[in-house]
Amino acid sequence: MTDAPAGGPLREPGAGPGDGIAPDWPEKAAGAVDLVVDTIHDKALRPILLAARAVVFGLLAAVLALVVLVLVSVGLVRLLDVYAFSGRVWISYAVIGGVFCLGGLFAWTKRAPRIAGPTSRD
Repeated sequence: MTDAPAGGPLREPGAGPGDGIAPDWPEKAAGAVDLVVDTIHDKALRPILLAARAVVFGLLAAVLALVVLVLVSVGLVRLLDVYAFSGRVWISYAVIGGVFCLGGLFAWTKRAPRIAGPTSRD
């Protein structure tokens, strides 16, 4: 009959279904997927995470600054009431209010000027 082996017809070397593929293809595929995931993380998710952190820490700092401002104000009113004006709390309120007004005026002078643009007032 023929010289064919028991497994089927003769084939040339390199013609099999898995002969042209490198044996480390699973590692290369996993590396490519890892590279794509890292690229997406660096380009899209990382800036979003940094912005979210900035917002959270900024809000936390603002809330803490507000708490400290209130506590310092209350402490100054009590200190002035007890030691400086002996029971006349309205003078303490006036002094602290004056300090805050001066701070507001100082901040008002340091503001950025408004850019003149077209205005439509009908």
